[in-house]
Amino acid sequence: MWSAEDGGPTRHASDHRHWDLNGGPVVTSRLVIAATMVVASSNRYYLIGHSAGDGAAAFVEEFDPLTLDVRRRLPDLAGGPVWPGGGAVIRSGDLVVVFGRHAHRLSPDLDIVEMRELPRERPYNSFVELDNGYLITKDFGGARPGEDVTWTADSCELLALDPHTLATVASVTMPEGSVARLSAHGNDVIVVGVEHLWVWSLTEDGFVEKMSVPYRREGGGYGWDAVIADGRAWFLTNGAGSERYDGSLLGKGVATAGQEVVSVSLDDGTVTRYLVNNQPRGLVANPPAVIPRHQLVVGYDSGNGVVTAFNYDRGEMLWSRPLNHACHPMVLNNGDLLVMNDWHVEAGHDDVVILDSRSGEELSRHHSESNVQSVLFGAPGDNGDLYLCSFSHLSRVSWA
Repeated sequence: MWSAEDGGPTRHASDHRHWDLNGGPVVTSRLVIAATMVVASSNRYYLIGHSAGDGAAAFVEEFDPLTLDVRRRLPDLAGGPVWPGGGAVIRSGDLVVVFGRHAHRLSPDLDIVEMRELPRERPYNSFVELDNGYLITKDFGGARPGEDVTWTADSCELLALDPHTLATVASVTMPEGSVARLSAHGNDVIVVGVEHLWVWSLTEDGFVEKMSVPYRREGGGYGWDAVIADGRAWFLTNGAGSERYDGSLLGKGVATAGQEVVSVSLDDGTVTRYLVNNQPRGLVANPPAVIPRHQLVVGYDSGNGVVTAFNYDRGEMLWSRPLNHACHPMVLNNGDLLVMNDWHVEAGHDDVVILDSRSGEELSRHHSESNVQSVLFGAPGDNGDLYLCSFSHLSRVSWA
């Protein structure tokens, strides 16, 4: 089970254990409005989510990993302007939650240990933990529901927080906004800005800029969360439009250029592009899947319902298929299996689909019971099961 979103700061979202899909899928769900993610440690499973509005609060529950029943729920935490935040069980064993403009450190029993108000009157979209133990967060630099779809912030501020006190120990203002969640490798922080890919290293002297690489194309949108793999940062473009989500992302994109996966070398800044779909109005709100074992990158276009896989070693497309996927993908079985979703427009429900990563063949499909398209996080459990979050449900899938 993962202790942090996407399995950690490199966002590999990969589980290397053997998965047996031979039994019939069994789905257990519980109605939870605005559930965001599941993280766990020492067989304690936590659900993190939030309420709505400019004065939104975060909630944290410990739940039974099999029945999904609530074991305990913390009183709502101070938040702020709403955008999905995040949480992780950090090295000390405590749970840290960043949501709105607040950071909280909680004990494993969900007692509040520390709380800090963050400096900007904007939502802070989660954080990453570096090898040196510091926690890095930043403000969200994109449009929120009801705002101009083309608006992006002209700067964002990286903060390094002490993992014990949550006090700011270093900060730097980056001269462009960033919508994507942060990624990290070692003590380097990778930031997908709205125009450039940035790398900042946290040193004893504070943040030091290591790289700034332009990636955005005319007619294309800004990038989302980056996966760090094979010495490169991998992310999807055409990010504008996610704030128009109304239960799905289909038809919400505004880009005129085709949907791409962008790969930036963290050694020399070389940019490589992979065309996922050449239709206009492409849109994503989450990272691609990258599988180094098979030299695979899998991108998608949530605005048009297309998923495409490439062998990046040979630079060739392997397969492409229609699939209304929008959430964070997961990789299982040492890279052989890919977990995605498929929103059924007319039926109004979201399926979880497991594909063979190398061929795109569908191996398993099951209804998650969510009545909106998930744009959020999943996680593998410790009992041959998966947890899926949407804005309507927490679901568990197992195979009998």
